[in-house]
Amino acid sequence: MSEALQALSDGLADAVERVGRSVAAVHGRRRIPASGIVWRPGVIVMAHHTLERDEDLSVTLDDGATVPATLAGRDPGTDIAVLRFEGDAPAAEQADAAKLRVGSLVLAVGRPGRSVAASLGAISRVGGEWRTRGGGRIDRLVRLDMVIHDGFSGGALTGVDGRVLGMNTSRIGRGAPITLPASTVERVADQLLERGYVPRRYLGLGGQPVRIPHATGGANGAGETGVMVISVAPGGPAEQAGILLGDVVLAFGGVPVGDPGEVMAALMAQNPGDVVPVRLLRAGSVVEAAITVGEYPQHREG
Repeated sequence: MSEALQALSDGLADAVERVGRSVAAVHGRRRIPASGIVWRPGVIVMAHHTLERDEDLSVTLDDGATVPATLAGRDPGTDIAVLRFEGDAPAAEQADAAKLRVGSLVLAVGRPGRSVAASLGAISRVGGEWRTRGGGRIDRLVRLDMVIHDGFSGGALTGVDGRVLGMNTSRIGRGAPITLPASTVERVADQLLERGYVPRRYLGLGGQPVRIPHATGGANGAGETGVMVISVAPGGPAEQAGILLGDVVLAFGGVPVGDPGEVMAALMAQNPGDVVPVRLLRAGSVVEAAITVGEYPQHREG
């Protein structure tokens, strides 16, 4: 038994050492440094919420060198920011988080200073694709049962093989630390390096499910519920399309919708600039409208 425990202990320590070569300390806030991962040569990914300024940035690498860095872009919706730097640091070897199971032993690896640090825990929950409150699309839910120490957000999650499963964050998990899968980080990093931001489709309306008369729904290809419009953003696509408070959305782009999640799913099939037909129930009558899909206004969230 003692030999097996020693082998496990050595394996975990080896994994931290391997991943630690690609984990950097990011100097971009008043308190202790945040953690970041060397994702590609000259590119670091980190947690957006830990970066308090856009300029006068630097990173400390595993070899102890501190070099200047510049912000390529940030995405509050997924809590990912990307930096460029000039320095010699190996990029992390990535692994597929889709193979994780509840109960798997994992390590959070950060660098909240000059030295690497680690926390041991387990996967407490896994699930499919989900969206954050800020509209970010996360490819897989990976919730952690471990302590994410101060300065660890933006650091790496690894198994005993020393490959990076994703980036850890304490901000968007609704009270629990989560890992953004490597596939999500890769996709968002591509967009931030190309554009500096992640474009998101935007309608400028808020809604909630509401029951509709059976005869009305059946006659118009809708289900038992529609989406009542409870807010319309001034100047947004919905207002420009003439959509009013109290309207009930029955179908979007020819697809029946019964809750806001279904509206969002139908919206994902469109691109900014597309003109989409919308079927509405207004004061007991069915009306047709056309909404031009917008792009979510870019703003910084702390």
